[in-house]
Amino acid sequence: MSPEEFLEWEERQKDKHEFIGGEIFAMVGVTRQHATIAGNLFRFLGNHLAGTPCRVYMSDMKLKLDLADAFFYPDVFVTCSESDHKAECYMSEPRLIIEVLSESTEAYDRGEKFANYRKFSSLAEYVLIDPVARKAEIFRRDDTGHWVLYEFCENEPVFFSSVDLAIDCATLFENAD
Repeated sequence: MSPEEFLEWEERQKDKHEFIGGEIFAMVGVTRQHATIAGNLFRFLGNHLAGTPCRVYMSDMKLKLDLADAFFYPDVFVTCSESDHKAECYMSEPRLIIEVLSESTEAYDRGEKFANYRKFSSLAEYVLIDPVARKAEIFRRDDTGHWVLYEFCENEPVFFSSVDLAIDCATLFENAD
């Protein structure tokens, strides 16, 4: 299936699917805890970014990665791209991507998905939120293009340098018990 065929097909589906190199992968549903954490992130990022050129999107908006011939549905992402702000069906220039881990997707989010996400030249941070361990792992692209891991535990704020925002862990995991 071509990317164009996928987009046309996806519009008619009741469930979401990711597309990588001609293959289609059904998206699984999420738990209340997962949805709550993603919602908290969306709310705090949205409030923080109000009045800036950046916008935050949740899992119903696709990201297109031409280099991998792929479409993804990240849990939460931020784009500051003027061309993305004019797009309707998908975005292409994320600055920040956040995935809330689940048992069924953790290996994929850490492995193949992150390998693909690193191909976005605009991406500054990739964040993995672990609801069980109540921690965040932030991979930041440094000035040399290397990805550096920063870990944040339950008792310290999680700092998203790409959007200059710190969120207290208690706030991040609010109502997710």
